[in-house]
Amino acid sequence: MSHQNVTILDIQQAKHKGRKLVMVTAYDYPFGLMAAEAGVDIVLVGDSLGMVVMGLDGTVAVTMEHMIHHIRAVVRGCRGPLIIGDMPFMSYNTSIREAIHNAGRLLKEGGCDAVKLEGGVDFASTVEAIVKAGIPLQGHIGLTPQTASALGGFKMQGRDAAAAKRIIEDARALENAGVFSIILEAVPAPLGKLVAASVRVPVIGIGAGVDVDGQVLVTHDMIGLFDKFIPKFVKQYTRIRTVILEALEHYKADVIDENFPGPEHSFKMSDAALAELKKMLDIAEPDGN
Repeated sequence: MSHQNVTILDIQQAKHKGRKLVMVTAYDYPFGLMAAEAGVDIVLVGDSLGMVVMGLDGTVAVTMEHMIHHIRAVVRGCRGPLIIGDMPFMSYNTSIREAIHNAGRLLKEGGCDAVKLEGGVDFASTVEAIVKAGIPLQGHIGLTPQTASALGGFKMQGRDAAAAKRIIEDARALENAGVFSIILEAVPAPLGKLVAASVRVPVIGIGAGVDVDGQVLVTHDMIGLFDKFIPKFVKQYTRIRTVILEALEHYKADVIDENFPGPEHSFKMSDAALAELKKMLDIAEPDGN
């Protein structure tokens, strides 16, 4: 039975109805389950897992096998939202044939509903071929983490008029190639508004201002679980890392002080069975005198 309730059509119609789309990341079963219970529209199994789950410095080293593994886990727990799997670096860059094959793997082996890849005008032909193969695709422009080093690092994009114009051209190229939505990352808020107005497909922002068609955040950022760095565009709704650390420290102290496990956490054995066992093992009872 399919996990999916939110459809591609639902996502596309949200823009025309003026309803903001809510999108978050998930990388495993528990977070997929919670995202579904929270009622979000879209769950992205992003290659950001390389940083927030695997401890890498970036996303470049993430493989297809990593993505399929994590997509499967999310799909098991996520019933309702549209699930998108990220195409990792070099899974679509070398040839259109390989791009179609790898996009198909994410759907067939991972079980997600759609895929996402980074790039605009330069990857329009690849996007078009994947969509023609029957695979729904979300675009990603602005700051593209897989090629962040070529963009000068994890910095705001579209600062000047020429750069901003290129981002709008990227959005239009992706729309013409058949994407059902676009992620727009780390651009000035006025540019985010212009990009959203320039295309008919939903534009979901991450650091692109409020005047786009929806928002996406990395869950580990927004709950304060990943604190290696906090992007400017992240709002931390809680700091769960502090809660977890306090629990671990409390547990450590309880073990050392023999406060855990207590009687309520321990299994019992009848006195008769214990006495019989000791007799079998020839264990003498301590002298009570």
